[in-house]
Amino acid sequence: MAAPPAVPFLPRRVPIDGYGEKFFHFSGMSHAGSVLALPSGIHAWDVADMKSLDETGLAPILAEADAFELLLLGTGRDPAHLMEPLKAALRAAGLRFELMPTASAASTYNVLLAEGRPVGAALIAI
Repeated sequence: MAAPPAVPFLPRRVPIDGYGEKFFHFSGMSHAGSVLALPSGIHAWDVADMKSLDETGLAPILAEADAFELLLLGTGRDPAHLMEPLKAALRAAGLRFELMPTASAASTYNVLLAEGRPVGAALIAI
């Protein structure tokens, strides 16, 4: 499995300020493509859609699994399913997870983050 990104865009937890066609805004910055919002910060995430999500895409999430409890997985525009081996990997790491369209996942992440909850988000760009 690949190691987590060495340097996040932003080395702290911040809300997602906005999103649009293939981009996200956070803390005055923007990024074209998918992002991970993890306890270590906001990272680029090389996952374009749910079909391309595999063990390598989960690696940076699993590397930080001890630092949060709930992963919100933004599946893009539409709801989607997660393959059983990936579900098993998340469960084995002690993570609960919820899949929902990216817009809902980003909004829910912001609310839970503001409440101080131990949450992470993996957001596929719309």
